[in-house]
Amino acid sequence: MDLENRQPYYFGDISCWSERTEVHKAAALGQASLLQHLIECGASVNIVAVDSITPLHEACVRGQAQCARLLLDAGAQVDPRNVDGSTPLCEACSVGSLECVRLLLERGAKANPALTSRTASPLHEACMGGNSDCVKLLIAEGASLEAYDLYHGTPLHVACANQHTHCVKELLNAGAKVNAARLHQTALHHAAKSAQVEMIETLVEFGANVYARDKHNKKPVEYASPGSAAAACLRSYEAIPMSLQQLSRLAVRRKLGTRALKVVAQLQLPKLIISYLCYQ
Repeated sequence: MDLENRQPYYFGDISCWSERTEVHKAAALGQASLLQHLIECGASVNIVAVDSITPLHEACVRGQAQCARLLLDAGAQVDPRNVDGSTPLCEACSVGSLECVRLLLERGAKANPALTSRTASPLHEACMGGNSDCVKLLIAEGASLEAYDLYHGTPLHVACANQHTHCVKELLNAGAKVNAARLHQTALHHAAKSAQVEMIETLVEFGANVYARDKHNKKPVEYASPGSAAAACLRSYEAIPMSLQQLSRLAVRRKLGTRALKVVAQLQLPKLIISYLCYQ
């Protein structure tokens, strides 16, 4: 059998006919024994299909960690880009494969690959899929909280637009800028549109500006359905000033930025105050 001979097969997730090698196919289907055999017979682990997808992309987008490990052990490049500019780490984050994400980062994958006009960062992808464990791991590895995607804005915008409150909490507690804007639209505008009361409360607790206006000159409350719980929540925040206690917490967190959790834990303060500053 010619191991490098491309054999077309239907790749359903892409919904088109694409040429893949046997190595691509084995990696995608999690056929570790076959993949190992192909590698031992000299098949290239870095061969690309017509859309620049490598076998490692295939393994990661399907969460096939064992196959990803075999490919990397055999010399697969850890950060190749497909035709859309996505790396294997982006693919693993998009499907929430924590095992693949951890493996790739251990092998040197960039948590902050250069963004292109056609792709988002791994952190954006994790937030889009609501994969909070991947979000937490990426943050620990230094993923940029303010990476800016032309279409979606920051990871916080993505998490809010896709209604993933757990991801929102991870980002905010790590120091993401709660009032970052894309076309003057903030994360709170997204939360109001989707009527996510818990998300609205979380954002405001971290200092979201309830009076911020977007490019249409609308405040978040103007996107909430009249009479809804979300609208009532936002109206309440507009009517009642923040307490001195809350203002003090926000001032401390703003001053410490992304170092807050680490620094606060080292302060000689009562545990109750530390818990309050860490939103626990």
